[in-house]
Amino acid sequence: MQKILGHIRKAVQQYHMLSHGDRVAVGVSGGKDSLIMLTGLVRIRDILHIDCEITAVSVEPNFGGVPADFSEIAAYCQKLGIEHKIIPTHIGEIVFDIRKENSPCSLCARMRRGALNNYAADNSYTKLALGHNLDDAVETFMMNLLTEGRIGCFSPVTLLDDKNISIIRPLVLAPEKDVRRAAKNLDLPILKLNCPADGTTNRQHTKELIAKLERENHGSKMRIFGAMQRDLPEWRIDSEN
Repeated sequence: MQKILGHIRKAVQQYHMLSHGDRVAVGVSGGKDSLIMLTGLVRIRDILHIDCEITAVSVEPNFGGVPADFSEIAAYCQKLGIEHKIIPTHIGEIVFDIRKENSPCSLCARMRRGALNNYAADNSYTKLALGHNLDDAVETFMMNLLTEGRIGCFSPVTLLDDKNISIIRPLVLAPEKDVRRAAKNLDLPILKLNCPADGTTNRQHTKELIAKLERENHGSKMRIFGAMQRDLPEWRIDSEN
């Protein structure tokens, strides 16, 4: 976990992600990334003596009409000394049953982010933390390049002017391998949401492509990430956030 704390601390300080008085809603799906992010944020808040409130918030997509069991997540949050909130939705039904999306992941992700954004704004949170790691950033960059023909990626910090909240991504400097190792060592209560499209997504295909590039030309992933940090204005350390 020390590596992860180093990555989170660096991201929080370099991109000015946390301030005294912040109310932070942390999006917790139950996967390894969101749980490691939550754990790390609570620890970094205490290490840096930042006076801010942290709350875990989970979107219930209701895949297959079956609500997920968040009881172990709630118990873990209690151990961390924070509240856990659940947002009930019908996202699964809308995406898979009503619209019958051939490529459901983009719509599902937008709807889940929308639910989190609205919850954070409606409940006067100043920050919404999402668990995208370094690998997610590289994959998003490559997906935008290969499928849309554009250069771009999400930002470490994004201000939503219409909702007066900022999206922060404390894991953006953390490679997925470090996240996976930390989650295993901590024996976190990982929750699988049983998404019908799991393992068949464009992101999964992109992940496999990047892994192939890495095997054939070691260091490719980090060179792509380095280019992003140099050439995307919102990723530069000296940019305003």
